[in-house]
Amino acid sequence: QVQLVESGGGLVQAGGSLRLSCAASGRTFSSYAMGWFRQAPGKEREFVAAISWSGGGIYYADSVKGRFTISRDNAKNTGYLQMNSLKPEDTAVYYCAATSTISRLPQGYAYWGQGTQVTVSS
Repeated sequence: QVQLVESGGGLVQAGGSLRLSCAASGRTFSSYAMGWFRQAPGKEREFVAAISWSGGGIYYADSVKGRFTISRDNAKNTGYLQMNSLKPEDTAVYYCAATSTISRLPQGYAYWGQGTQVTVSS
């Protein structure tokens, strides 16, 4: 089992930045790939970014490429999502998730955090 807790969400103006954190506990975090997903009201959960256990493999959704950066610190059992140049359409609940094999699909992840709200005002 892996327990995940997100933090760092909040309200920010368009063009601003936020850094989300995902603190992991339980089984060895460093053996899992990590993903970030988001879900806006009335919409399906969508892929944002993913990083392999070593950090050597990274994927981004086209909508965030060049603005968001995923990273991880295995020594701290923590993953991060740095979000710059935020847009109102980035408003959603953001979830981190862990999986044994890196994936862009929500169904590929076995462990999920509770989510953190990000609201971008125009």
